[in-house]
Amino acid sequence: MSRWGTPVCVAATVLALVLGLAAADAARAQSPGRVVYVAAVEMKGGTQQDKEPYPTGPLPAGGGYVKAPPNAAGRWEVSVYQWSPATIVVQQGETVTLEIVGINGDVHPSMIPGLAESFVVKRGELTRVTFTARAPGLYPLICTKHQPSMQGTVVVLPK
Repeated sequence: MSRWGTPVCVAATVLALVLGLAAADAARAQSPGRVVYVAAVEMKGGTQQDKEPYPTGPLPAGGGYVKAPPNAAGRWEVSVYQWSPATIVVQQGETVTLEIVGINGDVHPSMIPGLAESFVVKRGELTRVTFTARAPGLYPLICTKHQPSMQGTVVVLPK
């Protein structure tokens, strides 16, 4: 290689990296915001009554917790509806789209007061909820049908 070959190659490589990073930044600036993937799920467990006695104490009222007494074969089950993840962290000023898929439960009438006033998540369907996180704070993500357990939190961090 000539005396200028190596410095020119290094300079060309650095220039290519800088231009590539600038293009990536420009693409991010033009994107519609961040996407967060969420699922409406039902955690479920059960056992046989001869292995573990059926608990007689009540669970909190509302559709969020379900306890089925032993069936004819002696099996009992308990389940709880939840958002997964239950905590979503975003930055103030960020535009966010929640892509929520209903996994369990036929329908989840929902809201995020102060960010998204009303939306419905259905089993087997994708629901998109887009908002701009204008003010820092904690915003509850609530399914009004499955209270008190199906609550999450959108955390908006200040700039």
